[in-house]
Amino acid sequence: MPEAPTTEPWAGTPPVPHALRPDAKPEAYMAKIAEGDEKLWVPIVEDVYSKPVWISPSLNMWADVLMAKKPCIVNRHYHPKPIWAYTISGKWAYLEHDWTATAGDFIFETPGESHTLVSYEHPDPMKVFFVVSGPLMWLDEEGNSVGHYDVFDYMRDAREHYEKVGLGADYVDTLIR
Repeated sequence: MPEAPTTEPWAGTPPVPHALRPDAKPEAYMAKIAEGDEKLWVPIVEDVYSKPVWISPSLNMWADVLMAKKPCIVNRHYHPKPIWAYTISGKWAYLEHDWTATAGDFIFETPGESHTLVSYEHPDPMKVFFVVSGPLMWLDEEGNSVGHYDVFDYMRDAREHYEKVGLGADYVDTLIR
């Protein structure tokens, strides 16, 4: 049950009975996703971490908070599927675009884009909530593909990290929907 209403006009309204259909998984609720135990943050590259908050192997998608603690090149990639981003804190950009994102900014990344994600000097670390669909294709400086990263690579890296820090590899299973 959520918090009890006080003066809200919906006070006394009953919840939908049998809200969850048979065989459906419950929603994924995670409070304060940009905070929490450092063990939950999976290292990506030096000073860059990902905190998984939702994973869908069947859709080849995941949602995470990407954090860069210092100014750096986070990665250079191409994506054939859309990506959504909401900036929580810090400052970041893609070298190929004319905007710089700060807290509160939303970005929709269209399929077929290649770009270089960079974080800036800022009093707060760069924290961005991303929803990633499909694979990321890693690129070299000329834009040539040098590897890929999809939900299965993401789950593997998270499982390895969580096992190493004592949370257990099966922690990833709590994020799968």
